[in-house]
Amino acid sequence: MAEQLAKDAHFAATILKTLSDTERSDALSKIREGLLQAKDSILEANKQDLLLADQGGLSSALIKRLDLSKNDKFDSMCDGILDVAKLEDPLNKVTLARELDEGLNLYRVTCPVGVLLIIFESRPEVIANITALAIKSGNAAILKGGKESLHTFKAMAEVIDHVLDTKTRVPSNAIQLISTRGEVSDLLVQDRYIDLVIPRGSNQLVRSIKDNTKIPVLGHADGICSIYVDEFADIEKAKRIIVDAKTNYPAGCNAVETLLINDKIVHSPSYVSILESLASNGVTSHLVPELLSSLPKVLKEKYEKLFVEAKESDFHHEFLSLDIAVKPVSDVKAAVGHINRHSSKHTDAIITENDDNAKIFLNGVDSSGVYWNCSTRFADGFRYGFGTEVGISTNKIHARGPVGLEGLVCYYYQLRGNGQIVGDYQGGGGKRAFIHKDLDVKGIVL
Repeated sequence: MAEQLAKDAHFAATILKTLSDTERSDALSKIREGLLQAKDSILEANKQDLLLADQGGLSSALIKRLDLSKNDKFDSMCDGILDVAKLEDPLNKVTLARELDEGLNLYRVTCPVGVLLIIFESRPEVIANITALAIKSGNAAILKGGKESLHTFKAMAEVIDHVLDTKTRVPSNAIQLISTRGEVSDLLVQDRYIDLVIPRGSNQLVRSIKDNTKIPVLGHADGICSIYVDEFADIEKAKRIIVDAKTNYPAGCNAVETLLINDKIVHSPSYVSILESLASNGVTSHLVPELLSSLPKVLKEKYEKLFVEAKESDFHHEFLSLDIAVKPVSDVKAAVGHINRHSSKHTDAIITENDDNAKIFLNGVDSSGVYWNCSTRFADGFRYGFGTEVGISTNKIHARGPVGLEGLVCYYYQLRGNGQIVGDYQGGGGKRAFIHKDLDVKGIVL
């Protein structure tokens, strides 16, 4: 069953990549129209999932991710499909052109990765996001949603299947949606046909997948994001950034979880105002003992329950809630050191008006996103102008950070000749030398 499903996806991928950009983009427009027409039934299915999630004691963070009705999430999801459709075609771009010899030209050309297996929890909008990115980039995709989003998943899957089968030239089986855990286990061994696994969910999910497949895995296990407030920070600017990074969407993997503050401003009115701005927005600060003991009495009394003692584990932890771990550091290099020891290599930021310190931080932090004077919440494919994303990767091979179309293509080499053989050339038995002349790739259409 799983092998046949993977074979079908592989065959569909070989056809999908030959469709024109117009055909692939038209399919996305049709999917968007179908989802919008079925909005009421999809949101009704989503209500069933929310009710079951609440009854089953699912965490508030996961319930927020599951809900498609809040903050125009459904409409934004559909608009994201259109955004992807409007992006430049990522396929068949020549990224290198080289004349090896007269009449023997080498080209490096972008192409799809092949077959994607995407496993996700809670967020049903992932179905639309990845369907859009997969089709636009010429990749086939097999999607598995979590049991907590099963009703929403099925409602959206029915719409997408119907649209692709009846209104587009996208081949059957290019997008397949599965719903059982057993199928996932069987698919994880199909490394002959599946080219990339993308898990979106908990640390446990990602690590379990990495431990049970030979297929390359793209993703991140945690979003332990840190912000360092430098001694040269603009404090008003810092407060706005920190509050946004923590409270805009606490359940997001790009929400800040750790706040590092330079020793020189700790115990100052500036430091107190930062803590007060967090507390006034309902954030619980987990302070290391020396900070908690020196907290001004008036502040502690005003927000009695919002200041607690931090444990060491808090600095290795993704709260996904209105909580933040706070610690002083001696300077920017100490901040970099702390982040590189504790972070999940997701997104980290410095707040400073000092260019030299910013440069030390930007060059020194070993994360997929490193920011200066802005919120970690900008770590997102839509905000980067990618249309949407399949996820955020903390890997160091192939794709890193928010992964959009560019992260779903690789390349192959085309060599075009006129009867040449290796035996005529130096190193192959002959005397003819290679030219190895680089050509301008601009304007080359193969």
